[in-house]
Amino acid sequence: MSYPQHLSFVQLKRTINLGGLNLPSPFFLSPLAGYTNLPFRRLIREIGGVGLCTTDLVNARSLIENNKKALKLIETHATDQPLAVQIFGGKPEEMRRAAHMLQERGVASVDINMGCPVPKVCGVGAGSALLRDCEGAAALVAEVVRGLSIPLTCKIRLGWDEGNITAPDLAKRLRDAGAAAIFVHGRTREQGFSGRVNLAGIRAVVEAVPELPVIGNGDVVDCESAQRMARVTGCAGISIGRGAFYNPWIFRQLNSCFFDGVESPPEPDFEERVRIMRRHLELMTECFGERDGCIRFRKMGPWYVKKLGPANAFNRRITQLQSREEFEEIIVFYRAWRRQFLEEDGVTLKPRYRHDEEPEEVAVPASASRTHIPVPVGPVEWW
Repeated sequence: MSYPQHLSFVQLKRTINLGGLNLPSPFFLSPLAGYTNLPFRRLIREIGGVGLCTTDLVNARSLIENNKKALKLIETHATDQPLAVQIFGGKPEEMRRAAHMLQERGVASVDINMGCPVPKVCGVGAGSALLRDCEGAAALVAEVVRGLSIPLTCKIRLGWDEGNITAPDLAKRLRDAGAAAIFVHGRTREQGFSGRVNLAGIRAVVEAVPELPVIGNGDVVDCESAQRMARVTGCAGISIGRGAFYNPWIFRQLNSCFFDGVESPPEPDFEERVRIMRRHLELMTECFGERDGCIRFRKMGPWYVKKLGPANAFNRRITQLQSREEFEEIIVFYRAWRRQFLEEDGVTLKPRYRHDEEPEEVAVPASASRTHIPVPVGPVEWW
């Protein structure tokens, strides 16, 4: 796909306002089902550069009923601020009650999911089903914002499929109903995560609602892709999901790129990756307990080392992780095992081992290629 060559670079502003909520950065952590839990959000904030983090998708009715799993999804911490919670549901009254409940709990904003393609979500008139019912979607937002004092935002896709691109019209209706901002994933419901993000489609939404902040989302993995998103779409901010999971330093890197004039921020080295990996595991065990936290961390560990050269031996052991003590043993083992692939300085990879392959022990879709970001195994495949 080609884009207009006359478009000049769009310099994002350092701060952004969503319906009265002033944020220190125009970069957002997108909901990533099964991954953007409290430990990951805290880690992202500690690394720095993010303006707003959003929870995993949560069922509005479950929140109203004080379901334990739902409450765990919105669990937060003093350092996890400002926080948005993404909710879904097909009944406006339940959605309104859930939003007001979240407001009372001190949440900074509420986001309505209008892009999830899972049948059980669409079947109740929620998620992507709202892309085919612009009138119903607007009525839902109008009901939820009634009496709400915190910003309400909406996460949408471009449409149900290529033959039904409804995003520009939907955005106008959501604006009129009271939405404070629109987050747009530049794919259709039919696409899922396949193919490339349609930047022209996001730009059409930006042009449809010039009064609202439109946040672009999809395939942003580094400074180059973020600049392309900003330049082509004219978006007010950029939201990152999978790109942040594979590279939790990305928000700090984007701030350096956009606001400090650093064209190619340095990649984190071995020691930094180990430090952040250790901290992530610490936060996981603090939140979920040592056993469950280690089990949850098994799918994450391999992505931290995938840019460090050969890591098969590390991956085999980390995917069996049982305790934090064992993690330290694995790191000692990995340091020693990895030396055979380094130059004499003990730091630089030998040329033949410099690669950026996916970890062998982590399954990714067979269709994944270098033209788009692999989807991690787990619930995120459906969001």
